[in-house]
Amino acid sequence: MKQAVREKLMEVVFLLCALASVLAVFLICVFLFVNGLPAMAEIGLGDFLLGKNWRPTEVPPSYGIFPMIVGSLYVTAGSIIVGVPIGILAAVFLAKFCPKGIYRLLKPAVELMAGIPSIVYGFFGMMVLVPFIREHFRRFGVRDGNTILTASILLGIMILPTIIGVSESAIRAVPDSYYEGALALGATHERAVFFAVLPAAKSGILAGVILGIGRAIGETMAVVMIAGNQPRVPSSIFQGVRTMTANIVMEMGYAAGLHREALIATGVVLFVFILLINFCFSALKRRMDK
Repeated sequence: MKQAVREKLMEVVFLLCALASVLAVFLICVFLFVNGLPAMAEIGLGDFLLGKNWRPTEVPPSYGIFPMIVGSLYVTAGSIIVGVPIGILAAVFLAKFCPKGIYRLLKPAVELMAGIPSIVYGFFGMMVLVPFIREHFRRFGVRDGNTILTASILLGIMILPTIIGVSESAIRAVPDSYYEGALALGATHERAVFFAVLPAAKSGILAGVILGIGRAIGETMAVVMIAGNQPRVPSSIFQGVRTMTANIVMEMGYAAGLHREALIATGVVLFVFILLINFCFSALKRRMDK
């Protein structure tokens, strides 16, 4: 009897926790859309999304966030190119190839990377990556090193712990029979891992990639410090940009009136972007599972 009461109590507790999570997301959505949509309507949806000038302090002001949208997409795409292959291959190594002695060192190091504050990554980018890009890419017209390439490399490093952790767990969750069956059919260790185990873990690996992309597109402080903060549409990866998150954090402290509402509307656009990315990956995942 007592066991049944405890189980019922825990069900209620879990239900309340789930409802609290849903309520938090709902309240965030309400706040963003209630405060952001009126600004979009006043500015004009086309002028707001496709306008190339962000000059909120001029008369008349301009609130075009197209350069920030492009900057966010470029930086996020660059971080995916850098971080996803390295993260997945590192996860494969840790799960199937790494000796136990080295694993005891590498696994805590990867977990430690996840706990490093963004501002510390930003300092690393300023002191290491920016000078490196400036010195080694002068032939491409790079002058200060605060470029899309720099931000992409740093964000690629920042999303590694998320991708590695989730992907490794997904690979280890694949039943041993997949690997053993591949060996029984004559496959080598490497072929068994990459052609039998890895495809079976694709759903978990994709989840890790989605989480990594979510962190990349939502990252602020590190990007503010090394991306150049230039609200323009870039013509190459060696130019500086300003992302949507950087635009919000740099100006929200002194913004008022329509300027403040436009920044909140930028948050709405960012929120919609993340939703679209999740929906696209969910659809891709369903097709892969068929």
